[in-house]
Amino acid sequence: MRSDNSKIKEIFKTLNFNESEIKIIENVFHKVVVKKGDILLRPGDVVDSHYYILEGCLRTFHIDSQGKEYTVQFGIKDWWISDYTAFFTGEKAIMTVEALADSTIYRINRSDKEALYDQIPRIDRFFRIKLERAFAAFQKRILAGISQTASDRYIHFMKTYPQVEKYLKNYHIASYLGITTESLSRIRKELSEQ
Repeated sequence: MRSDNSKIKEIFKTLNFNESEIKIIENVFHKVVVKKGDILLRPGDVVDSHYYILEGCLRTFHIDSQGKEYTVQFGIKDWWISDYTAFFTGEKAIMTVEALADSTIYRINRSDKEALYDQIPRIDRFFRIKLERAFAAFQKRILAGISQTASDRYIHFMKTYPQVEKYLKNYHIASYLGITTESLSRIRKELSEQ
């Protein structure tokens, strides 16, 4: 990363750093530019990094043994993305991370992140809060998946993530909602007629 702490300020909006801390952080965050369609992670990969999205759109998805695709997460500006099951457990990746648009991301590996926690302890708290919020969001998504209608899930998705849709194909949204593209078309038609 070039010595431009504006990116550090963007990643860690709520924190302030002195010059020596900025240098430490710059040394462990690595800029990666990906093109639409690029794959960052594949099933079976060792996952030692996660990614901050500066611009663009990525998604994490899983393909089951019958070839059905399930989108687990979309990531846009100011979000983090990876195969977190593999990242936290040390197991091999079970997900694919794909760029849905040309994107600029910053990669940090697990050991560098752990070192940052020791060198700049408030970064530990920053990531803990991010993780808590992500866990709560995933739990809400699971509950919605088992208790809401497909139409309600779609409405909630559109209200919650209106800026994401421009990057997505219909099958991306359908696989995120756990429905077919035909069901998505039917839901959109029904909603437009109301």
